[in-house]
Amino acid sequence: MAKTIPTEQLILLHNKMLAFSPRHPERKNLICSVAEGFGVSESTIRRQLREHIHFSGGTRIDKNIPRAISKTDMLLYCQLIAALKIRTSNKKNKHLSTQACIHILEEHGVETENNLIKVCPGTLKKATINRYLKKWGYDFASMKIEPTVVHFEAENSNDCWQFDFTPSDFKQFSAPDGKKLFIVNVTDDKSGTVYFEYVLAHGEDALTALRFLFNAMALKKISGMPFQGIPKMIYTDNGPFAKSALFKRVLAALGIELKTHVPRGKDGRRTTARAKGKTERTNRSAKEMFEPLFHLHEPTSLDQLNEWAANYLKQSNEMSHRSEDCGRLEAWKRFLPQEGYRKMCSWEKFCQIVREPESRQVGSDACVSVDGILYQLSSDMAGLEVILLHGVFDNELHVEFDGDISGPFYPFKGPIPLHTYRTPPKSHREKQADEIADLAKNISVPLSVMTGNSADGVVKQLKNAHAIEHEVKSIPFEEKLIVQFQNRFEAKQAISHYLNRPLATLSPAQLDYVDQIVGESLEKETVMTKVRQYFTLALCQLGEK
Repeated sequence: MAKTIPTEQLILLHNKMLAFSPRHPERKNLICSVAEGFGVSESTIRRQLREHIHFSGGTRIDKNIPRAISKTDMLLYCQLIAALKIRTSNKKNKHLSTQACIHILEEHGVETENNLIKVCPGTLKKATINRYLKKWGYDFASMKIEPTVVHFEAENSNDCWQFDFTPSDFKQFSAPDGKKLFIVNVTDDKSGTVYFEYVLAHGEDALTALRFLFNAMALKKISGMPFQGIPKMIYTDNGPFAKSALFKRVLAALGIELKTHVPRGKDGRRTTARAKGKTERTNRSAKEMFEPLFHLHEPTSLDQLNEWAANYLKQSNEMSHRSEDCGRLEAWKRFLPQEGYRKMCSWEKFCQIVREPESRQVGSDACVSVDGILYQLSSDMAGLEVILLHGVFDNELHVEFDGDISGPFYPFKGPIPLHTYRTPPKSHREKQADEIADLAKNISVPLSVMTGNSADGVVKQLKNAHAIEHEVKSIPFEEKLIVQFQNRFEAKQAISHYLNRPLATLSPAQLDYVDQIVGESLEKETVMTKVRQYFTLALCQLGEK
């Protein structure tokens, strides 16, 4: 163990050393003299001095200033190296190393808008460049800094639902046909109320999304879960389902506006997925608070898994709201619009909405083939083009023809046996064709069609013999109908059109008289007569003046 120097001697030594600058050689002589007097080394004296007295470290005047090259050049090289790392980075933030960037600068150079910048070999060192990159804020972490988060929140419940798919971390569940287990969830933007289900699917397809959204918007069978209704807007990412024409058409039919956030990498350094951070928080909570319990009790079926998830939903929705003094479900009830929420339609009606359109040509036998199966349509559609509406959830076939939707239609029963006859009823088009055919048999044209002389023919002779009476034209009596304006706004529009000027340009007295006329009657003739008289009189008076 090293010999301990008395504290008083160390203080005296320190006071003597203060008379000299931090790097003065006399300081070393003082330490050597004390070390010889006590029979210890200089390191022991210095170590014990540090234990009792804090020395302010002396630094060079040119600390953090490049000495091999100028600061301007070093700053330019650091900027180029930082730019190379950003330009060569991928989605996993893999990029060129500092040594590789230095090699490019030395061997090949970097072209900028103005010129080619090249460095002499051996000028830049990796350690030096890394130190200045971090000191001046050009390191990769600093270049990936994101802008400040700006939070948003809906005014009422069901104004906006955030919707998302995420793969489940529970991989032990046996799924047939290569399907994967997904968590599909919606989160109310205002209250934070959550509803999610586990589904087996090949991916984020539109049918799975529509089936889940119906369950989310319909009345739940879960006791104590009143969360339901059709939202005004659904906010989600740019998954495959959001690009589906069927998904967009169904949401438009339900009066739901679809909003998707900016795709990844399209808004600078900002992580675009954080725009729907409320539903991302739901996914993370389910994977951290619910799914780890599967290590203790593993579910055996999808129904059991969703049953356990329903119990977790009750507990989650009873948690405190992020800003209100109540739970999430209570906040959903409290902030519903005054008119209430919009109820979801029945499953049958929803199946009618979710249909895939397809333009097809119907055969002459009024049949159409779908997936190798002949369907018998109406005889009116034979040989014409129709729009088939394939049932997605109910497997029924409906047809849109001449703006009308009819169906369902069923498979063709097959041809009739030989030597038997069946005459289908005539369609409306066939009846029209028969009427025109009968008319064609009973019409003829004058001889003047062939001779080119309209004076020839029997018609002129009959006229001369007064066998053909001239039809005297007359105007039938038209009973005047009382026509009124629908409202005062329409009446004022007509007055403005008659005057050929905006009503705002009239004088206050004229405006009062117009309001008086419209308030007394909305009959068109009465209103326009009074206006015509009044403004004609006003012009005469103005001319006299």
